[in-house]
Amino acid sequence: MTNFSDMQDGDPSNLGRSRPLSLGQLFWAFSWLALQGFGGVLAVVQHELVDKRRWLSREEFVEEWAVAQVLPGANVVNLAVMLGDRYFGWRGALVALAGLLTFALLIVLILATLLAGVADHPQAQGAMRGMAAVAAGIIIAAGLRLLPSLKKNVLPAHIQYALIALTFIAIALLRVRLIWVLAGLGGLAAVWAYRLLGQNNQGSGKGRDREAGPGTGPGADTGADHGKGQGSGLGTGQGTGPGAKKPPGPPGRH
Repeated sequence: MTNFSDMQDGDPSNLGRSRPLSLGQLFWAFSWLALQGFGGVLAVVQHELVDKRRWLSREEFVEEWAVAQVLPGANVVNLAVMLGDRYFGWRGALVALAGLLTFALLIVLILATLLAGVADHPQAQGAMRGMAAVAAGIIIAAGLRLLPSLKKNVLPAHIQYALIALTFIAIALLRVRLIWVLAGLGGLAAVWAYRLLGQNNQGSGKGRDREAGPGTGPGADTGADHGKGQGSGLGTGQGTGPGAKKPPGPPGRH
């Protein structure tokens, strides 16, 4: 069992196995994360939790983020609750959620008050569209950085890329609602992976049985014993019957 109490925050030797050392550290970590998450929070979350603090490995982050996306609510909020509960129980879940929302909520309220009079100006709308383009680029870059973690996925690579392409087409081009994409493609991928895992477990069990093989139980003859029996029988039985030729003796004197 992993002993999280001996792991230091951000220790490179424990990639994906470090941990927050206190509730205060958890609070400020998610506060700093929220203050950086302008537009696209995925890249910031991945950098802070995986690359910098090493609280999660890339594989663990992909798994946790997938669960956070499926659950109702904001993805990063779900992830904060899960990660806080992982290390400190329900107190950690509340502290991580508070760190994520407190300062971000205050800043949003202040900006909404200040920008309420200029929201309809073309310059302000253009600035928002420019920020949206940058946020989209950040999200795409974070997704590309996480692609190597899919190598350990049970699904074949071509199936994974086909699911990614179908998801993009359904959401970006066909404008299918996210709930139907998750229920359709997500459910299909989950059932497929479940069946492959079951087949792999059955195959490993049969492989262990074949390695044990016949002839290993009590009373079974081994090949070495069988060979020794044949050799000893042939060697002792030669030249003992009536009329058998005796082996030539030493040459006599003439």
